[in-house]
Amino acid sequence: MNGVNQTIVLEFFLLGLSKHHNVEIFLFVLCLVIYLVILLGNSSLIILSIVDSNLHTPMYFFLSNLSFMDIFGTSSFVPLMLVNFLEVRKTVSFPGCALQMYLTLSMGTSECVLLALMAYDRYVAICNPLRYTIIMNTRVCVQLAALSWLIGSINSLVQTILALRLSFCGNNIIDHFFCEILAVLKLACIDISLNAFVMIVAVLLVTLTPVLLIFISYVFILATILRLNSTEGRKKAFSTCSAHLAVVIIYFGTILFMYLKPKAKDPDSDKLIALFYGAVTSMLNPIIYSLRNKEVKAAVKKLMFSDRT
Repeated sequence: MNGVNQTIVLEFFLLGLSKHHNVEIFLFVLCLVIYLVILLGNSSLIILSIVDSNLHTPMYFFLSNLSFMDIFGTSSFVPLMLVNFLEVRKTVSFPGCALQMYLTLSMGTSECVLLALMAYDRYVAICNPLRYTIIMNTRVCVQLAALSWLIGSINSLVQTILALRLSFCGNNIIDHFFCEILAVLKLACIDISLNAFVMIVAVLLVTLTPVLLIFISYVFILATILRLNSTEGRKKAFSTCSAHLAVVIIYFGTILFMYLKPKAKDPDSDKLIALFYGAVTSMLNPIIYSLRNKEVKAAVKKLMFSDRT
């Protein structure tokens, strides 16, 4: 960076879909609904896991952390994005952009790690049920959850600092809805090979490694389920991890599609895919867990019934 930017950038302009204002109005309504569902759904899961003693288990402890990550992650960019959908001049301050990059990347990384830890939890529950409460005790669960937050914070801090040290030479127009780190790196007017190297290493460590651990966990889980003699036992065992598996497929499937697909001729389609990854997956998580878990349904009925009485 040679000390400071050649031309100091105080704010960034976000292009979004400026050429399609009618589409932005539609996206404003859609994203507002999605964001409200995210806040309501994830907050409800957190509250339920606190007030209902039947949900005081490692699975729902990790799920509560996942809900916190979804709330923090989307809140880092959705509110400003909603405002900019209605504005002609879409801007974000330099510090605000840095904070967006840090929070979105931190929460995304932490969620990748946490999903791997949740797969391990399901592995222990199904493959070693007699020792489950000993292995997955409260102290271990807290340490594992803290580890996911820490890994996400460190990875995001390193990549954000490396991005902010770049020179932008006055180029401050981001072709995106928010300060997505790849979109910001495109503005740099100096070599970004270090940023690219660190990002590749991070992808290998915090994305592909969790995917590998999840895959290995489910290989053992599937092998254990197939050895069960009872059909009812197989069904019950699979039902305990079906919601997590659905979230994993949606979350990592979207990531892989976003980064491995051929570059689109229309850059607007890439923005919409990133928006789907950033917001829609966070909305689906509480919906999937609510629909697939009898414990959550029972907790909701119990809470509603107790309110009436």
